[in-house]
Amino acid sequence: MSAPGRIWVISGSPGAGKSTVSRALLGRSALGLHLPIDDLREFVVSGLAHPALDHPPEAVRQFALARTAAAHQARLYAEAGFEVAIDDVLWPADLDFMAVHWAGLVVRPVRLLTTLEVAHHRNRTRTNKTYDTRTLAPLIDGLYPQMPPAAFLEAGWAVVDSTHLTVDETVDALLALTWQE
Repeated sequence: MSAPGRIWVISGSPGAGKSTVSRALLGRSALGLHLPIDDLREFVVSGLAHPALDHPPEAVRQFALARTAAAHQARLYAEAGFEVAIDDVLWPADLDFMAVHWAGLVVRPVRLLTTLEVAHHRNRTRTNKTYDTRTLAPLIDGLYPQMPPAAFLEAGWAVVDSTHLTVDETVDALLALTWQE
């Protein structure tokens, strides 16, 4: 039996590069599983509640369901030796909610940071979404000030500013992080 893999939790505002960095990070592992919360939520065939700055109760409930499903799936794969990356717009309390499923596993929470201008540019030019990404612009503007890096650092998260880094350089920065065990 192989040693358990790490669980990376990659957070940031829309356009921070969470999915791109997660996939590149896992590409450096022999076994890697990417769990984007957005993709899990898009499995909802009818009744999908979309995120909004006022946090509609049904959207909050559906995010909690997707995050719980991702947490269980991450544990299953990490215990089988996979490196796992979950990406979502998460706050430290969201990690606490998910981490109850990960006792005994190594968890690496990272807040990806960019300037607001870079987040908007990345959002405008991305091709990995099935919808018009212009709809995310108000969320980017609204979430950006709600996710201060200091709050994440206080909660034990690493913060990586990828504003001027390539994807590979960002992955290098993640892999170079030191963690308190």
